[in-house]
Amino acid sequence: MSRNDLTVRPLRGTGVLLGAAAVTTGLSAGTFYTFACAVMPGLARGTDRTYIESMQHMNAAIENPVFFLSFLGAPLLTAAAAWRLRGSGGPATRWVLAALGAYSVAFVLTVAVNIPLNERLADAGDPARIGDPAAVRADFEDPWVAWNAVRALLTTLAFGFLVRALVLFGGRREAGRADVAGNTEGAGRADAARNTEEAGRADAARNTKGAGNAEGAGAQSAYLDPAPGTGSSASR
Repeated sequence: MSRNDLTVRPLRGTGVLLGAAAVTTGLSAGTFYTFACAVMPGLARGTDRTYIESMQHMNAAIENPVFFLSFLGAPLLTAAAAWRLRGSGGPATRWVLAALGAYSVAFVLTVAVNIPLNERLADAGDPARIGDPAAVRADFEDPWVAWNAVRALLTTLAFGFLVRALVLFGGRREAGRADVAGNTEGAGRADAARNTEEAGRADAARNTKGAGNAEGAGAQSAYLDPAPGTGSSASR
């Protein structure tokens, strides 16, 4: 097994992990981005009670397997990809770790800031029975919108980092395969040249041996069959 085999084979399947991490991270970033640029600005135009009621419904509805698949799957898949790339992923590893760091900060912000705000808004109860809906909205809206913008930015950065890692990883795999193919082709040419050289030497040795045998046979024939003139002179 060549050195290139060792660098290419252990990374099989890592591209799938990187792709899945990028997709789930992109979905999470898209969710937060949609809230930042469309949902929250749209709700801001409504009345206080409408705002509170709408956010309560959305906060309850978003707790579903589809959202959790992307929100929780993104850091897990990114961490798994970083683990697979350890020690052999080259520059792609640094980008994956950067993505994991950015997403982790967004995850912590969600757990430490946005979710407690959602729970506090839910505890306010039925919007129709809230005595001061403007105060409830004020306590929720500004911090939630601000920190959602931060996590939207962080998850978008994480998505970009993973895309960059995918590009670098793909280029590295192609380069590794090209090196393996080049080494295989070079080894084949070397073997062919060596075989040709050995065959040439064998032919030369065989021809030399054949020529020597022919000369020996000719000399022996001349010794055993002397010229006619030589024999008659000796008898006289």
